[in-house]
Amino acid sequence: MTYRVFVDGQEGTTGLRIHEYLAQRRDIEVLRVDPDRRKDAAERARLLNAADVAFLCLPDAAAREAAALVTNPATCLIDASTAHRTAPGWVFGMPELAPEQRERLRQAKRISNPGCHSSAFILLLRPLVDAGLVPRELPVSATSITGYSGGGKKMIELYEAGDDRRLDAPRPYGLAMGHKHVPEMTAHTGLAVRPVFQPIVGRFYKGLAVSVPLHLSQLRAGTTPEQLHAALQQRYANERFIRVMPLRDPGTLEAESGFFDVQACNDTNRVDVFVFASDTQALLMARLDNLGKGASGAAVQTMNVHLGVDEGLGL
Repeated sequence: MTYRVFVDGQEGTTGLRIHEYLAQRRDIEVLRVDPDRRKDAAERARLLNAADVAFLCLPDAAAREAAALVTNPATCLIDASTAHRTAPGWVFGMPELAPEQRERLRQAKRISNPGCHSSAFILLLRPLVDAGLVPRELPVSATSITGYSGGGKKMIELYEAGDDRRLDAPRPYGLAMGHKHVPEMTAHTGLAVRPVFQPIVGRFYKGLAVSVPLHLSQLRAGTTPEQLHAALQQRYANERFIRVMPLRDPGTLEAESGFFDVQACNDTNRVDVFVFASDTQALLMARLDNLGKGASGAAVQTMNVHLGVDEGLGL
């Protein structure tokens, strides 16, 4: 069977990467808009309603406008923007979120694709909240280091121009405590308190690692690093795209320097999950390709789940 797929916003970083995934698929017919008609609402509406699956790779306001153009009840929308990640009636596009999530995605016609930072954060925290090891009311903080491709075309151009020495150093941002991923990071982990989130962009193209520090004394009484690790292992035991690495894994670190490789999942749809710990503290870490499992790869994976085909097809 051939499925018709349209990417609205095909010129952006996420849209281009989705097209690369789809190009190798014999079961997909890609519907394309003429470049001269990219802003023609009637033409876009025609293609959106002709598609079995339509990806929205647009800014938030434009994604809401595009969603309103869809009148065909058979069209499944997968929105890569932030617009619908906590919206009623939209299913969060993370198959690994909970045991029932894949069935929800199969039935859904409105799916919101997770953000890159939030994907790593949610995959670290949700199993621990569900297991009762991390209290819902616990104030949590997180740091994310990411490549500059996550900022889209303008940021890519800025970094690749190579003429601004300020970009040589890592750049913390989101300092007004209002990063757009925080609402979904709260809602889809089950946390009752908004996390304090510190994203940092560095001079490398792609790759992302989120770190969440924990004091064991603030978790469920008697919680050990082994229990944290076991809960993650249990949740992701049968997940093809998530690897829970050994507790305090020395093999993760570069042998000569002892540093953690943020880019080790690049060009994959994989997430590596870690627990580093002492007797009193733990550091949860997750790394992924911010353009893969953090964006386009996640969207294609979710499409596969919705269509009922092999989840890893094309990935």
